[in-house]
Amino acid sequence: MPTDSGTDSFLANRVDRAALPLAVGDLLVIVAFIYAGTLQHGTVPFPLAGAGDVLALLSVAAPFLLGWAIAAPLIGAYSAGAAESAKASVPLAIRSWVPAAVIGLLVRATPVVEGGVAITFAIVMLVVGSVSLGVWRYVAGQFL
Repeated sequence: MPTDSGTDSFLANRVDRAALPLAVGDLLVIVAFIYAGTLQHGTVPFPLAGAGDVLALLSVAAPFLLGWAIAAPLIGAYSAGAAESAKASVPLAIRSWVPAAVIGLLVRATPVVEGGVAITFAIVMLVVGSVSLGVWRYVAGQFL
């Protein structure tokens, strides 16, 4: 008798082990473009000088990483087809980033998270995140 719950089988269909390199790259790209933004605003130094700087960067990135962890598997960013080609991979990443960024922005809009949400910040996160992940996925599609 199968023991998988509906959630287990849903995730099993949405997450493929062959997409693991994409997942690692996606997380690195998200942190990298957020790091670039924190550098632009002087929030953290380059290079990161210590644990405090790393924590400061991760505190900015955390809402968006949370959003990515929720949205990417639901949208299928790591489904079996995602790892097959850039043609499949790029749109999945961009379609995943939009709700992930919205989740991150909603979390930042709460009093629990420092920083708030200005409209320009929201636009930059949506556009730069989409472009960054799209470029990464395109490049990865050429080599993976």
